[in-house]
Amino acid sequence: MPNATSPKAPPLPSFKADLEQSSVSGLSSGAFMTVQLHLAHSSTFVGAGIIAGGPFRCAESFRAAAAIAEDAWTMNALYVCMNPLIPQTAPNPGRLAEVARESAANGEIDPIENIAGQRLYIFTGTEDSVVYSSVVDTTRRFYELLGVAPERILYENTVPAGHSIITDNPEDNPLPVNRPPYINNGGFMQSRHILEHIYGPLKPPAERLSGRIIRFDQTEFFDGNPRASMSDFAYAYVPRAVEEGAPCRVHVALHGCKQGYNYVNYVNGRPDLDNAVPYGNRYYTTTGYNEMADANDLVILYPQAQGADDSTTQNPDGCWDWWGYTSETPGNPDYYSKKAIQIQAIYRMLQRLGGR
Repeated sequence: MPNATSPKAPPLPSFKADLEQSSVSGLSSGAFMTVQLHLAHSSTFVGAGIIAGGPFRCAESFRAAAAIAEDAWTMNALYVCMNPLIPQTAPNPGRLAEVARESAANGEIDPIENIAGQRLYIFTGTEDSVVYSSVVDTTRRFYELLGVAPERILYENTVPAGHSIITDNPEDNPLPVNRPPYINNGGFMQSRHILEHIYGPLKPPAERLSGRIIRFDQTEFFDGNPRASMSDFAYAYVPRAVEEGAPCRVHVALHGCKQGYNYVNYVNGRPDLDNAVPYGNRYYTTTGYNEMADANDLVILYPQAQGADDSTTQNPDGCWDWWGYTSETPGNPDYYSKKAIQIQAIYRMLQRLGGR
């Protein structure tokens, strides 16, 4: 919940958003969360963009990986879903496609049939040493096994990029590096590629923004539960035309680890506030989504994850939950379902934007 010294932000407003035309994208932990959110609420989305992310529930690939369930999910996340020793130990897309169907049959996520007609942008950089390309290969295959035709998937796997979302900003990291803030200059705006693949031809990005970035109180959407590991505030870009009443669509843009607005490094379990990094606003200001949104009557929703490293939550890097750290029952985690605290919060934000 907001602390005593934090000014409370206004609530998220509503607009004339067609929620059945929503889409989502993310980098790294935001990409893993993109897959989960996409499947959980596939009836709401028309497509997704996945930058360096693995398939649905891949952290449960080997449930017997450790004696303690929590340790098993973490080990799977690290050594299957991120850095498999050899490609053969990457996630098994066939098995995980069946897991997705079982999840849908149990009512935990929307029907799988919604996925087939959607459009996917999937990306892995050839220099990515954080989430290996062999993992992202399985994400493409996973969606194909769920019925998405290959021509609906734009799979980019030849760019010599490190672990990052790519921009054309000269002040961003060199393209091949793997270091924070995980925003690298490759001479193009990856956000534009994502949005144009999902929605088809769009107007070129605005040279000057007409709208504004709004900050809103995010705590109402997860009821202030610290287990959510979500920040007090979140952000949205709203074009002026949308604020003045124009119909719009919503794109959810999910940052990766160490990219939230209030990210700080944890040292020995404590936040190093005296040496906090100054780049926490760059994902929602410099990655090109806003310029595309302004020209095409899109609202860009930027939910914010928050680092925590205590007895309740072990998430020091401010990652989205794709391996179960928010679950109250470690032996039976629900981080992937419509009832998961983070997925539920983001979906509630979408509903608000559509006036529901």
